[in-house]
Amino acid sequence: MRRSYRFLMRPTARQEQTLRSMLKDHCSLYNAALQERRDAWRHGSKTSIQYGQQSAQLKEIRAFDPEHQGRWSFSSQQATLRRLNTAFAAFFRRIKSGDNPGYPRFKGAGHFDTVEFPKNGDGCRWDSTPHDRLTRVRLQGVGHVRVLQHRPVRGRVKTISIKREGRRWFVVLACDDVPAEPLPATNSMVGVDLGTTRFFTDSNGNYEENPRFLQSTMDQLAEAQRHLSTFPQRTRRRTKKRRAAARKVAQLHAKIRRQRLDHHHKTANTLIISHDVIGHEQLNTAGMTKRPSPRPDPDREGSFLPNGAAAKAGLNRSILDVGWGQFLRIPASKAESAGRRLIPVDARDTSRTCPVCGHVAKENRTTQAKFACVSCGFVANADHAGALNVLHRAGLALCAET
Repeated sequence: MRRSYRFLMRPTARQEQTLRSMLKDHCSLYNAALQERRDAWRHGSKTSIQYGQQSAQLKEIRAFDPEHQGRWSFSSQQATLRRLNTAFAAFFRRIKSGDNPGYPRFKGAGHFDTVEFPKNGDGCRWDSTPHDRLTRVRLQGVGHVRVLQHRPVRGRVKTISIKREGRRWFVVLACDDVPAEPLPATNSMVGVDLGTTRFFTDSNGNYEENPRFLQSTMDQLAEAQRHLSTFPQRTRRRTKKRRAAARKVAQLHAKIRRQRLDHHHKTANTLIISHDVIGHEQLNTAGMTKRPSPRPDPDREGSFLPNGAAAKAGLNRSILDVGWGQFLRIPASKAESAGRRLIPVDARDTSRTCPVCGHVAKENRTTQAKFACVSCGFVANADHAGALNVLHRAGLALCAET
């Protein structure tokens, strides 16, 4: 089984400066490789330059520029080139499927935040012996950097990534052969209905309130963004005051992200510990938060009719604040280690189907919170009725497997 571990790094001031230089030089390598591919295509090459050709040039690049490229790990630079190759592969895949292609873009120095080391011991070595919760990771060109190890690392460390988030630095370990830690059986099966008013409601009638981290911080965030907007001129973009204002906005967003992630992990742990089988709706979050299409006015050329974009923007913000996609990924990884089952079911008509008689009608959902079946008269909370339908469909899927 695979698992990743993320630990906070404690670099010294000099090490932090060197880490920034490492990111900057890898960013320059990424952009130069992208420019080479663009030039090759524009000058008539029918096949773009591939990873193997660019990787073969690394030896010459390192010898030509030993100060910026020669001091870093060769394998980490190969990983950066593979990252660009992956971006191009995704670009061509989207073209073939008819999606919006999204050509790979150049990375700004402030937006290139990760360097990967494909193998432990090749340019980066993890010290597996903690010393009073502090351990170290050795990075070529940087030295031994202290790491706050808050939990033991299990399995074999395969790849190591160094990641910058604002002013914080993290080391991410991807481990193979992680032993499973199965939990005792509870003989319990539950269905979960996700929502925006409540975070979720289960088939037993229990519910988890939506903490609304973005909404609770909206006033502070709006004030920070207003202050940042007072530096609109391009000539002032890199002033000290503007960087401080941008850093304040980034810190607030990072705080919201950490709060949301912490809540998702704790909620997922509760579900995994309490139930053997968990059914949930298979939600297309990207489609649900898509911007509504414009409605051209047939009577006036160049004009558009109201399409409910303002109301849809508020709904999209609420859905993204809940973070359904991130939440569903967390119990999926935890269930594998704990020996639990997570069953996604079709979300269509779960809020319109009566869990007692099975009658499906739009009129069953009288309000946002009330469910009243027009066929048998069953009345319940709408989210609870949806969770019961999810449980029923998860049970059918489980029976079909066996």
